[in-house]
Amino acid sequence: MEKPFISRRDLLSSTACGFGSLALANLFGRDQLFADEPQPDLNGGLHHRAKVRRVIQLFMNGGASQMDLFDYKPLLFQNGGEDFDPGEGIRVEAATSAPGKILRPPFELRQHGETGRWVSDQLPHLARKVDQLAFCMAMQSRTNVHGPGSYLMNTGFLLPGFPSMGAWVSYGLGSLTDNLPTFVVLPDARGLPYNQKGNFSAGFLSSTHQATILNTSLPAPIPDLRPPESAHFITEEADREGRELLQKLNRQHLAVNPGDSRLDARIRAYELAARMQLSAPEALDIRSETEATHKAYGLDEKRTEDFGRRCLLARRLIERGVRFVQVWSGAGGAANNWDNHTSIVNELPPMCGSTDRPIAALLEDLEQRGLLEDTLVLWNTEFGRMPFSQGSEGRDHNGGTFVGWLAGAGVKAGASYGASDPWSWRAERDVTTTYDFHATVLHLLGIDHERLSVRHNGANRRLTDVHGHVIHDVLA
Repeated sequence: MEKPFISRRDLLSSTACGFGSLALANLFGRDQLFADEPQPDLNGGLHHRAKVRRVIQLFMNGGASQMDLFDYKPLLFQNGGEDFDPGEGIRVEAATSAPGKILRPPFELRQHGETGRWVSDQLPHLARKVDQLAFCMAMQSRTNVHGPGSYLMNTGFLLPGFPSMGAWVSYGLGSLTDNLPTFVVLPDARGLPYNQKGNFSAGFLSSTHQATILNTSLPAPIPDLRPPESAHFITEEADREGRELLQKLNRQHLAVNPGDSRLDARIRAYELAARMQLSAPEALDIRSETEATHKAYGLDEKRTEDFGRRCLLARRLIERGVRFVQVWSGAGGAANNWDNHTSIVNELPPMCGSTDRPIAALLEDLEQRGLLEDTLVLWNTEFGRMPFSQGSEGRDHNGGTFVGWLAGAGVKAGASYGASDPWSWRAERDVTTTYDFHATVLHLLGIDHERLSVRHNGANRRLTDVHGHVIHDVLA
């Protein structure tokens, strides 16, 4: 009897469906829908029990000056105006300028809280919260150039094309809600940061894990979520029928092109967009918040209104199931950010003033609502600044040392890890690399950074590359 002919397309389709069934069975088993044995309680973690379910990352774009904010160094106050000489014949260089004289911090740093943490007078509201924070005082970058530095702090690599931390978290843990994105970015109203959208990329992961960017300065933060007012012919019924037809066509195409992850991601994006038409407007509508909450976040002042609004939205989003929210301070370019080349005394205060009150309000709001019990708050920048001057009162880039902090679930409140040299020029003790920082964040989320990997171009890629150690000193 003659065997029936099977086309190559049908063979691939049926094979893909077979593998899909196996994957689906694995997911059902993992979710205990028909698992024979009870699964370990990982509290939402992937490899071990998680202490964190949601993350809010506050990113200070441009390289926030560590010695002018948190890293108090008496030598800089005592020897301001003198030649900078670290000794031992070490050649001193800067990224974009000739090294100048030792630059005395123009603002006082004072000790606060039971921990005695040094904080600049430019951050009076955050200073009252230092006993809740865990500081990494000797962070170090592999570069002092904005583009590579921002990529490194966000994706773990100096070059573009790699998934960001938010994308990795989305890939490893998935969503907490079906009605909102897993990974959301709230950029500065003045513009996107260095590298533009490259900082939020899904890289070689499925575009399903790409960040959803919400421009809160626009009347419609999510473009095209609803039809334009002029399109009267688009009724609710027509919209629904159009989505159903599009879904049917997409799934037919996917059945004969099973290896195209872009199409699957597009289908999911359309489905999510349809659900967001109901959920997103409520999540982004802060009018339901009390007047006291608006005032606490600084929405009543022009300098704090933008960043304060986005911090408040970050709280509302994670409260409704968004897993990873990134809030940016500062646009790319030569101004309106933390890249204070020209004048620390004139350029740093506006950045501090726009973020200090909202960040303190965010921490207090999360605590009062019980959200800090499973939410992690991060404060980061791509690198620090030099102890000597650029021009008369600016500071150049410095990848040698900078400061970052963590707060919330799983964090040892009041902890401090590492120290820079007497000049805040180089990390000297207990250095924290970007890989270490990422490994620590993943650990709190219940992820082993060495096991979260994807095979890509012949290599097992991961957020921490081939590096990274969990910093247990800052963990509770």
